[in-house]
Amino acid sequence: MTWRADVLTLFPAMFPGPLGESLAGRALRGGVWSLAVTDIRAFGLGRHRAVDDTPFGGGAGMVLRADVLDAAITSVARAARPLVFLTPRGRPLTQARARELAAGPGVVLVCGRFEGFDQRVIDAHGAEELSIGDYVLSGGELPALVLLDSVIRLLPGVMGHEESGLEESHADGLLEYPHFTRPATWQGRDVPEVLTSGNHAAIGKWRLDQARAVTLARRPDLYAHYIASQGPTP
Repeated sequence: MTWRADVLTLFPAMFPGPLGESLAGRALRGGVWSLAVTDIRAFGLGRHRAVDDTPFGGGAGMVLRADVLDAAITSVARAARPLVFLTPRGRPLTQARARELAAGPGVVLVCGRFEGFDQRVIDAHGAEELSIGDYVLSGGELPALVLLDSVIRLLPGVMGHEESGLEESHADGLLEYPHFTRPATWQGRDVPEVLTSGNHAAIGKWRLDQARAVTLARRPDLYAHYIASQGPTP
């Protein structure tokens, strides 16, 4: 069955964007996944198709109206697919969540603009809020593209080597070990000798040690979670 993505946005021309290229683009053309884009402004009010209004309680900026968003969301047949709002206040997108979404029938993504969404429409639809990082962008379109790319690459048949997804950053709770290729010596720097030894057990241990070391140095929060997930040392 084709994995289906629906995107609701004020800027439909941004899709598929980079997802029309490389592995994701090939998979899209091959029917591994499908994409439908809904223009939220088509459900706007009045002659000017208004989609936003000033926030209750005052403050700068505009807020996307609940009635407009509800009409746009209701126009999409969700079936069993989760409804996700892309917002900086959402839970962080993780590799584990990407795997869960890839295992399902698809996703419906809502991209915000301005100051965000009227909270009532999020609550009314029981939607999930996800963020791609602790920073603010102009809208939810780039986060939607990031989320889709993280999921599509995990769909069966998209990556040429299925094992590619098993030994990369976050796949097992660690950041990925460093990689090397030819030439064996470059600007006086040699490839680590163990990688040319042919000893697969030693190579595996080296890679795990490197992954642990880089995770501890760069993401101690991930390393602590990794250690806790290993259980008590025998």
